[in-house]
Amino acid sequence: MNTLLIANRGEIARRVIRTARRLGWSTVAIHTDLDVGAPHVGEADRAVRVESYLDIDAVVAAARESGAGFVHPGYGFLSERAPFARALAEAGITLVGPSADVMDAMGRKDAARDVAVAAGVPVVPSYDLAGPDATDPASFAYPVLVKAAAGGGGKGMRVVRSASEYDEAFAAAQREARSSFGDDTILIEKYVESGRHIEVQVMGDTHGTVLHFFERDCSTQRRHQKVLEEAPAPTISPDQRTAITSAAVALAQQCGYTGAGTVEFLLDNATGEFYFLEMNTRLQVEHPVTEEVVRVRTDQGRERVDLVELQLRVATGEPLGIDQADVTLEGHAIEARVYAEDSFNGFLPQAGRAGHVSWGADFGSGAPRFGPSLHDAGGRHVRIDHALEPGQDVSTSFDPMLGKVIAWGADRSEALSRLIWALDRVAIMGLTTNTGFLRALADTAEFREATIDTAWLDHHEVEPPSRELARVLAALMLAPSSAEAVDAPTSPWHADGFRLGADPAPVLVRLDETVPVTEDRVGEHAVRWLGGQRLRGGIGSVSAEVDGEHHDATATQVGRTVEVAHRGQRHVFQVPDPFADHGPEVGDGTLLAPMPGTVLAVHVAEGQAVAEGETLGVMEAMKMELALKAPFAGAVTTVGSATGDLVKLGAVLFVVEPADG
Repeated sequence: MNTLLIANRGEIARRVIRTARRLGWSTVAIHTDLDVGAPHVGEADRAVRVESYLDIDAVVAAARESGAGFVHPGYGFLSERAPFARALAEAGITLVGPSADVMDAMGRKDAARDVAVAAGVPVVPSYDLAGPDATDPASFAYPVLVKAAAGGGGKGMRVVRSASEYDEAFAAAQREARSSFGDDTILIEKYVESGRHIEVQVMGDTHGTVLHFFERDCSTQRRHQKVLEEAPAPTISPDQRTAITSAAVALAQQCGYTGAGTVEFLLDNATGEFYFLEMNTRLQVEHPVTEEVVRVRTDQGRERVDLVELQLRVATGEPLGIDQADVTLEGHAIEARVYAEDSFNGFLPQAGRAGHVSWGADFGSGAPRFGPSLHDAGGRHVRIDHALEPGQDVSTSFDPMLGKVIAWGADRSEALSRLIWALDRVAIMGLTTNTGFLRALADTAEFREATIDTAWLDHHEVEPPSRELARVLAALMLAPSSAEAVDAPTSPWHADGFRLGADPAPVLVRLDETVPVTEDRVGEHAVRWLGGQRLRGGIGSVSAEVDGEHHDATATQVGRTVEVAHRGQRHVFQVPDPFADHGPEVGDGTLLAPMPGTVLAVHVAEGQAVAEGETLGVMEAMKMELALKAPFAGAVTTVGSATGDLVKLGAVLFVVEPADG
């Protein structure tokens, strides 16, 4: 029996374990102390503790100790580290992925450009920063893109629109690249103002075969971080598809690629030209949309492709066993990445302990080879890849992604409808996620019409879900029904001597504000209860018609805190304490940590005078930097942290006393 160690965590570790188990492989998980109770640890046949997922020596030792002959790196962490691939090879262990030499060639953006040019693949025009032919930044044709040569995931990347911005942006990108990758080499390229991010899934075996599994469109991204992905690309022509997929295969053949990889391109909306961006030498986060739409012709018929299965077969030396003509497309799929972040409050990272967690209702077999699927009697099948369960702690120590919701349809419209339907049913309490943002974004006219380019989210706001509607639905769940009140003399619907000829008195539900509830109205809104359960100190749900529109929601109550998930968005309401002091609050110039994270810089000292809006310090969590600025002119009276400190949510970082005292 083959033994596979998964050098990763979260949903991708669970995803790999499912396929390995189906193929009869034994699986080994690794975990840090923070992950000792994580789902992937319990699902593997064996688990080994490591100090860090980034510790090459520890991961190789774990593979040796467990007798694993193969290591699947997932994505992130060590998945594209050539030293890791070499260390495994030296230990006689097979990496499920390309060789270290291929990683060296394709992992760096500058080296990958050279391979692309040799393969005849078009590349983005760039500027030389060194040597006798170095270009003076003052002569660049702006805008340009400053990006880390060793980077990925949007780190070490800045758009520069004028020569006056160049020095600061270059220094920031270099600093981020040095911190993230240990390499501050920077590339300068033409910046395409309106483009689409098109990437091609390729797979190569050790017998010289390289195939493509068509393309994905990942244009819906924020600050170079993908948000929604889909396959196939909805806006390219058949000729463009042929050209882009052929270029990807040529590039992979040029570098002798084996295993799963993704070749990324930028399609210029203005000219229709496409340019090579980079190659990711691993499985991608968004690989499920490819698995949902690609069919492979076998002796048993046309089957969905399992990219992890192909990775494992290639790692054992087997040929792919299929030709390019055997690979076809069927339907459309869209994926939404669920993150622990507050998208409607500056995209601030979130952490905490998950309370009630539901990724939908009526889980069924759906696509058992990939994991759970969400479906209803209408046949709406949606794949869920996740690693968040009730009571689980979410830390800023790891990537904020909690799971993925992937919808398939016969066409794009049907896939999108199913995705929105599924996101409506995600309810995560205890911490805020971006699910409501994803649902609102997917329902915009721009996404429906496939007009969003790579920069759209950086310049447009998405309308947040209504807090008022969430309050109405919560009040409906908190108020008793007249049927429940028939035998309750204290009920407001129970007839009394003063109301024998009048309408029943409304129930007054207090959720931040008082909401009167009757059988057919909540405040000013006409309502009709369609189904669900009342909230009584635990979990409640409702399907209701509000002002003629159908809504579903879930609610939980712990003490005086009521949380409501409506259209994916978590809303938190406080039931007022009648004995509490409700006097007005006054801002006092105290700056608290808006998220748990690391203090990157402290720019001021106690006693220092500051101007309104002056940056006092910078903190970082989950790939995001946040500048902390003075709320008004005055003097700094408290500096509560130092550079490098790990701070908790709500920690006092600075206190500013106004200039007028």
